[in-house]
Amino acid sequence: MQGTSPPLVGRGGGGVHLPTGHSLASAGPPPTPALPYIGGREAPFSTYLAHPAQTRQEQAMNGYSFSFADLALVALPSGALFWPGGNTLLVSDLHLGKSERLARRGGALLPPYETRETLTRLSDDLGRTGAKVVMALGDSFDDLAAANSLDDADQMLLTRLMAGRSWTWIEGNHDAGSHAFGGTHRAEAPLGVATCRHIASSETPEISGHYHPKARISGTARSCFLVDAQRIIMPAYGAYTGGLWTDHPSLAALMQPGALAILTGTRATPCPMPRQAPAR
Repeated sequence: MQGTSPPLVGRGGGGVHLPTGHSLASAGPPPTPALPYIGGREAPFSTYLAHPAQTRQEQAMNGYSFSFADLALVALPSGALFWPGGNTLLVSDLHLGKSERLARRGGALLPPYETRETLTRLSDDLGRTGAKVVMALGDSFDDLAAANSLDDADQMLLTRLMAGRSWTWIEGNHDAGSHAFGGTHRAEAPLGVATCRHIASSETPEISGHYHPKARISGTARSCFLVDAQRIIMPAYGAYTGGLWTDHPSLAALMQPGALAILTGTRATPCPMPRQAPAR
């Protein structure tokens, strides 16, 4: 069933206060003229939101905090999403074992280090946040054979990260079915009133992955979160994963006018979702 959620309110990346009656999806500009500039262009007001002072933990994480479906969330620079109220870390599209799968299928030979790099980044995020609950939103492994082909050191690292934590694996199109690692295996799972799944649907509010969104702002390309009042699309967390530009018709059709892109990098940086093709 189509759900509703309150307007988004963000903090952590600069912004201006919303006047009465304006929300993320509102189209009209405010009466005040001072608007932030993104990439040399004036940003649409409806996508740049009020930001109260961050907590010390949020400042240390260089994250961008916002409210979605009654949840206070933090988009991390790594591409993970943290819910402090539930001590929960969400990641999507790790694609562990991608280099092994490509080699097995006669594809491009990539340095076999992407799994270690991804798991090390995940270990860092778990250490910074102290999360005790992890939800992986699908395509955690590049295929089920790759899940069973991780080298011993990577298997041990993943097992160590899972120890003492509630861990949910949501099935993706690459890794539908069970694998040897523990945790709970589900097609979708609730997070408050939102539903976490791999591929976006018409049932909102929802948090999903699959599309690997990326944006280019002022010549810099970054993977990004896409956020509107009904939907969050997560960036791909894994190394070697590539991405889909935010102007792609699939993403443009899913996201409401006034949607926000939160770029990953050294700091989670919000900007209006780019909807025109960047110079490539």
